[in-house]
Amino acid sequence: MRFYIASSLKNIDFVRELASLLKKEGFEFTYDWTEVEGVKSIELISAIGENEKEAVKKSDFVVLLLPGGKSSHVELGIGLGLDKRVYVYSSTEESYNMDQTSTFYYVKGVDRYVGSIEGFAEYLLKKETEFM
Repeated sequence: MRFYIASSLKNIDFVRELASLLKKEGFEFTYDWTEVEGVKSIELISAIGENEKEAVKKSDFVVLLLPGGKSSHVELGIGLGLDKRVYVYSSTEESYNMDQTSTFYYVKGVDRYVGSIEGFAEYLLKKETEFM
C-alpha cells in the first residue's frame, strides 16, 4: 500500500513519525517532502508541486495532518477528486469547530480522527489493513 501525508512544515516531526511507523509496517511513502530544504526559487517550488501532485496520484490513501497549510488542502482536494481514501488527523477538536473547519473534512470518503498521533497510527494501520 502506498500513502501520502499532507501537512504544514509546523508538523514536520509528526509527518516523519507517522511515515516511519507506516513504513515499518511495509507501506510505501510516495513522496517525502520533509526532506526538501532551502526552497529559494520558483523552479524548485514548481518541481515540488509536481512531485506532490504525482505522489497523491500514486497513493492508495492520503493523510492530512492538521493544522495544514494551503498546499496540504490542495493535496486533500486532489485525493478526494481521485477517489482516494482520505484521513484527516487533528490532536484536538478545534480544527472541526464551525469557525475553523472545512467543508471537505465532511464529504463522503473522509475519515476524521482526533487524539494522539500514536493512536491515529494504530487506527490508520487497522483501517488500511482491511484493504490489503
